[in-house]
Amino acid sequence: MPNTSTSLLRRRSVQVSTSAPSPIPKTQLLLYLIPIIGFFPSLWTLYRGQGSREQLAISRLSITLALTWLLAYLLLATGAASSDFLMLRLFILNSFFTSGYFLVSVWLILRLMQGKSGRLPGFSTLAERVLGKYLS
Repeated sequence: MPNTSTSLLRRRSVQVSTSAPSPIPKTQLLLYLIPIIGFFPSLWTLYRGQGSREQLAISRLSITLALTWLLAYLLLATGAASSDFLMLRLFILNSFFTSGYFLVSVWLILRLMQGKSGRLPGFSTLAERVLGKYLS
C-alpha cells in the first residue's frame, strides 16, 4: 500500500513539472508602465534580452515614452530658463507634457488590466524601430 501512494505522488509531481510555462503575470507588465519608475525594470528586461514578445514590446514602449518625456522636459525647461518672454508659456507646456505622459501611462495600464493590447500606434512602431536594433 505505501508503494502505491508514493508512486501516485511521484506521478503528480511529474505532471506538475512538465506542464506548460505559466503566462506572464499582469503585475510584471503593469510595473513596466508605471511612469518614471517602470523605466528601470523595462531597461533591465531589454538588457537581459530574456522575456516574452509581449514583455519586450511593453518594455520598449515604456522606455520610449520615458525618454521622450525626459527629452521634452529638459528642452522645455532649458528654453524657459533662457527666455524671459516665453518662460511662463514653456512651463505651462512642460506641465501639459508631463500630465500627458502620466495619463498615457495610466491609460495603458488600464488597457492591460482589461486584457487589451498595450500598443500605442505611433510610439510602439518607433520603439520597435529604434530600440529593437540596439536593445533586443
